[in-house]
Amino acid sequence: MAARHVPQNYSPLPVVAASAQGAWITDVAGARYLDCLAGYSALNFGHRNPEILAALADQLTRVTLTSRALHSDRLGPFCRDLADLCGKDMALPMNTGAEAVESAIKVARKWGTDVKGVPAETASIVVASGNFHGRTTTIVSFSDDETARRGFGPFTPGFRTVPFGDAESLAAAIDDTTVAVLLEPIQGEAGIIVPPPDYLPAVRRICSETDVLLILDEIQSGLGRTGKTFASDHWQVAPDLYVLGKALGGGVLPVSAVVADSSVLGVLHPGEHGSTFGGNPLAAAVGSTVVGMLETGYWQERAALLGDHLHRRLHELSTKGLTGIRGLGLWAGIDVDPALGTGKELSTALAQRGVLVKDTHGSTLRFAPPIVITIDEIDWAMDQFADVLASCSASASAEVTGRPHTDPRHT
Repeated sequence: MAARHVPQNYSPLPVVAASAQGAWITDVAGARYLDCLAGYSALNFGHRNPEILAALADQLTRVTLTSRALHSDRLGPFCRDLADLCGKDMALPMNTGAEAVESAIKVARKWGTDVKGVPAETASIVVASGNFHGRTTTIVSFSDDETARRGFGPFTPGFRTVPFGDAESLAAAIDDTTVAVLLEPIQGEAGIIVPPPDYLPAVRRICSETDVLLILDEIQSGLGRTGKTFASDHWQVAPDLYVLGKALGGGVLPVSAVVADSSVLGVLHPGEHGSTFGGNPLAAAVGSTVVGMLETGYWQERAALLGDHLHRRLHELSTKGLTGIRGLGLWAGIDVDPALGTGKELSTALAQRGVLVKDTHGSTLRFAPPIVITIDEIDWAMDQFADVLASCSASASAEVTGRPHTDPRHT
């Protein structure tokens, strides 16, 4: 039915989910799968987290939507608590991650015009190659992924692209029209690309020296995923604007936000920006619960501990056909020798063994399980991965030598 009635803008795994709990998904036939993708980090706290569901159920009995035509008793506390978590003054609530990125771009341009004094219609923003910030027309305008761009022009001007991880090129791209630098601290869609250790501190210094806003897109990398509240915390770097989403909605509804000081977000005035559903009471109740969970530090510590174990197990497989392993916390990008198969083939083979991961860019796989996963479950997933690599290696050898290969699952 999906093939007939849903546009083919995704290429999903051949799994039809019917229910889920914690780190596990059950399909329509009753088969269970260990979710090592977690909705691209939207499910950091697992499927149907009891604390999040309790907040959702309670708010459902009160009020779910008012629009911003009036206040709700949940909006102020949510924005206050989220701003405190980020060490900022204000939070601008939105819905999807792409909407939050678009909002940050608008705020940066408005700040540039009203505060920095950049002439109207001339503001420029520096971005990084390999970026992924969403799929809206403006955002794909500064993507260098041809699949994201082809056929969708004309594109929005005002962006300059420099190599990710190269602070000198970034500094050279800044001029009197530049209002912001927009980066992912760790590039997710590109394959969990971790920058050199001196990169983000240098970018922070450059932005401060040139009176340019630093915007960090922590939609995938933030809220506990890497073992810190934000990935940028690994380098002790605080941006001028955080862009948040995915896990902020607890895996139950879309919640996103731009978080900054009042000197930045204060440039917005009534009628200049808005969203009917942004900051709705239901979203605010869930978002407040997520913020409260993160304030304890438990989830960050758990992600760091489990992430260390995940990366140890992955490095044990480095001689089994892996050509690269990157990441922090419970987030890993794994490059597999293309001779063993494409990323789609490998992720499909893992799904057949009950482990859900997703490919990106050729033979790169992403592991990002919910933080509720256990060490035993990580070990089981890594055992399945080892078996898949061995099976693919045997198949590749058989093709080279011409010998028949028997699938070990059938012996």
